[in-house]
Amino acid sequence: MSTPEALDRMELCESLLTWVQTFGVEAPCKTVEDLTNGVVMAQALQKIDGAYFNDSWIGRIKPEVGDNWRLKISNLKKVLKGILDYNQEVLGLHISDFTLPDVNLLGEHADAAELGRMLQLILGCAVNCEQKQVCDCVSVCVEYIQTIMMMEESVQHVVMTAIQELMSKETPVTGGNDSYVDLDRQLKKTVEELNDALASKEEISQRCRELDLQVAALQEEKSSLLAENQVLMERLNQSDSIEDINSPAGRRHLQLQTQLEQLQEETFRLEASKDDYRIRCEELEKELLDVKSQNEELTALADEAQSLKDEMDVLRHSSDKVSKLEGTVEHYKKKLEDMGLLRRQNKLMEEKNTVLMQTNVGLEEELRKANAAKAQLETYKRQVVELQNKLSEESKKADKMEFEYKRVKEKVDSLQKEKERMRTERDSLKETIEELHCVQAQEGQLTSGLTSWTSSGASDSLAAEITTPEMRYLNRRTAAAAAESLAPAQASVPPPLPSDLLELTRSQPSHGFCPLREHLIRLQHENKMLKLAQEGSDNEKIALLQSLLEDANRRKSELETENRLVNQRLMEEQSQVEELQKSLQEQGSSSEDSAVLKRKYEEHLEKVRELNNEMMKKNSFIEDMEVKYNSSTQRADELEEALKKKDEDMKQMEERYKKYLEKAKSVSARSRLAVTIVTSPHPEQTGPLQVIRTLDPKQNQGSGPEVQALKNQLQEKERMLHSLEVTVLPLSSPFRPSSFPKNLREDEGAQKEMDKAKGQRDYEEKMIVSAWYNMGMSLQKMAAEDRLANTGSGQSFLARQRQATSARRAYPGYVQSASAR
Repeated sequence: MSTPEALDRMELCESLLTWVQTFGVEAPCKTVEDLTNGVVMAQALQKIDGAYFNDSWIGRIKPEVGDNWRLKISNLKKVLKGILDYNQEVLGLHISDFTLPDVNLLGEHADAAELGRMLQLILGCAVNCEQKQVCDCVSVCVEYIQTIMMMEESVQHVVMTAIQELMSKETPVTGGNDSYVDLDRQLKKTVEELNDALASKEEISQRCRELDLQVAALQEEKSSLLAENQVLMERLNQSDSIEDINSPAGRRHLQLQTQLEQLQEETFRLEASKDDYRIRCEELEKELLDVKSQNEELTALADEAQSLKDEMDVLRHSSDKVSKLEGTVEHYKKKLEDMGLLRRQNKLMEEKNTVLMQTNVGLEEELRKANAAKAQLETYKRQVVELQNKLSEESKKADKMEFEYKRVKEKVDSLQKEKERMRTERDSLKETIEELHCVQAQEGQLTSGLTSWTSSGASDSLAAEITTPEMRYLNRRTAAAAAESLAPAQASVPPPLPSDLLELTRSQPSHGFCPLREHLIRLQHENKMLKLAQEGSDNEKIALLQSLLEDANRRKSELETENRLVNQRLMEEQSQVEELQKSLQEQGSSSEDSAVLKRKYEEHLEKVRELNNEMMKKNSFIEDMEVKYNSSTQRADELEEALKKKDEDMKQMEERYKKYLEKAKSVSARSRLAVTIVTSPHPEQTGPLQVIRTLDPKQNQGSGPEVQALKNQLQEKERMLHSLEVTVLPLSSPFRPSSFPKNLREDEGAQKEMDKAKGQRDYEEKMIVSAWYNMGMSLQKMAAEDRLANTGSGQSFLARQRQATSARRAYPGYVQSASAR
């Protein structure tokens, strides 16, 4: 036997010895020597199956064998034979290729390896007994399995290994010829009777030898008594007569006579028993000869039966092999069918994987191009902002030029009308002059009519000049309303996208594929989940930003249209003021008209001032809106960057949390050091005040920079969280209209998420603080227990002080704390 196998057998013996102790047998079973007599094993077998291992079987096991190794071997043989018969007759199992225990080594030398094999066979009887249930096609006794599972893990492992080894070597015994079974039983019964007869013969022969020794001793005693009797008779002849009973010799003679009679009776009785035993021995010898003859006949029959059994085992093994091979063939046929299905599925999965790889490569190429186009998009955004500013300036110039054009056109029209009027007036004057030459008598009347006509014509031209700007004002208001109706439609049209973003090409398909189906399915599932999560978060952010951008664009377009209308009205009012000033200069003679014109002039001046004020307010508001619009366009990019940084910040916070824990452990170690300083032999240096100073960060200069670094990190964390909260959709935005409940609901949801994140952050901080205090309390308790253990060890005060001083010097932070003091 090799050394590892011997070590395994020793471990098996110890584990099974622990298992046997769970039966609660009456005999002691603590050591290997307690089990060498076979009594504990027999009692354990009776507890396993009391019907088979009954009291008659237990009665054949001799309980008190002492140090007689022959009786131990006899008991162990009976136990081993009972185990093997129980496996064959009751359980129907045949143990093959298993080394049976050597009962001679076990009984004579108490070999632990052989005891382990014996206990392993008893374990097999326990797990295969009649109180069993089917579990995974193996018959296992529930009660004993539960007992095994309640033991230690190492013992469980060894016991289960022993069960598996024993079950691997057990083969079921199929029903054969009934005559052979009866013959086996008869042979076993005869062998048992023969063994009992041999044991009884050995006992009787031992008893005969003891009786012979007793007879020899009695004969020697008889001879000594006869010699003594002869000596006494001689002395009696020399002394007084023995017939006198009252004399001492007579009394002695009487006692000896009675003692002699008793010894003679005992001798006769022993001789009679000796004859009886001799007769009994002769009869037993005759029976032994008969049993030997029968044993020889039964041995021949047993050899024949064994040969037949071997043949049956060979045939049974071959039939089992054939059945197994048939099952294997059927199994392989099913596997071939499954293989065909798997090949088809594999082809489909390869094609699908190829398509997915192509799409993946295409998406990666698009991502690279999108990253490349992102910089161009930024430049395009800046160009769009510049072009929009130029467009607003050019629109203002165009409005101003249009107004000048209309004004000049109106002046040209008025001059054309004046020219026509003067032309008609010239013609009429020519006719009047001709008439005057013809009719000189009516010269005075013609002159007065001419003056009245000229005054009425001048008043009519002045009224025309006054009413003409008002008509022009109405025409301009209608044109401005039409422009206002068209402006939102033009402002809502987004600027065209650059053509570079629409020219993304697909990459070439990849030829590599993953042959593992499970890996491919897992990757597909992970890809799908990541896409859904990314699309959900991106869609929410994009919708939110689009709503903000649409609101800002709508408001900006409204303000631009209002600004244009105000500018147009301002220019119209200025033109009206100029015309009124000109008309006042031309008609300074008439006082009534001048008063009316002054009132109109003052009214127009007030309107002009109001329009100027309103225009200034609108311009300032437009500037604010442009700044906010630019900030809202930049906020989308900032939010994306903030969301990307959020994951990195969370990782950094986790690392900081680990660092905080390490710092807390170091500070707790310092507090433990401070507690040990209390036991110093110099109370004036290491009193409670000094301990408080070592724990106080204001007094402890060594830990000041570390505490300050922790405070700085906490402040930085607070600032970062505050900035993240500010960047996520502020509720009170000045340019957000109050008529959009959807945006308000989104803002309320964002506020709830911020409150939830803040509450979770506060909860984490509270948990860190509570963990810190709990750790400090546990360390302080441990230090106090160590101090109490040192004080209660029975040492003197000076010895304890020396130990405390040496412990402080051996502590790693002693030098640092001393330098800090």
